Amino acid sequence: MRPIGFAMWYKDHLCIALGKHKAAYKQLLDNTNLEICAANDRGEWLRVQGTANFDNTPEAQAAAFQVMPQLADLYNEETGHKLGIVYLDHLSARLFSMSGVVKDIMNY
Repeated sequence: MRPIGFAMWYKDHLCIALGKHKAAYKQLLDNTNLEICAANDRGEWLRVQGTANFDNTPEAQAAAFQVMPQLADLYNEETGHKLGIVYLDHLSARLFSMSGVVKDIMNY
């Protein structure tokens, strides 16, 4: 489990960004199954599952920097850290409630 601080829609895909130097990025290279979970203040949680793919084109990175300009402070020539863009295929999302109700949000 890792916290993810960035997500964007890019070329019709849900994308996350991870430092290529981080263990989470390296783990995704070995096992492309990915699950993201998020909760809200109403006692609901969203479970997103998919297969990780990698888009390390300059265009994808530029899109991430445009969405969150602060990333450029962390991922640049000076720091030596490189940003990896991961997009999800075979995406499904389900919303769960404490009462046991499950709602399919997306199958993509």
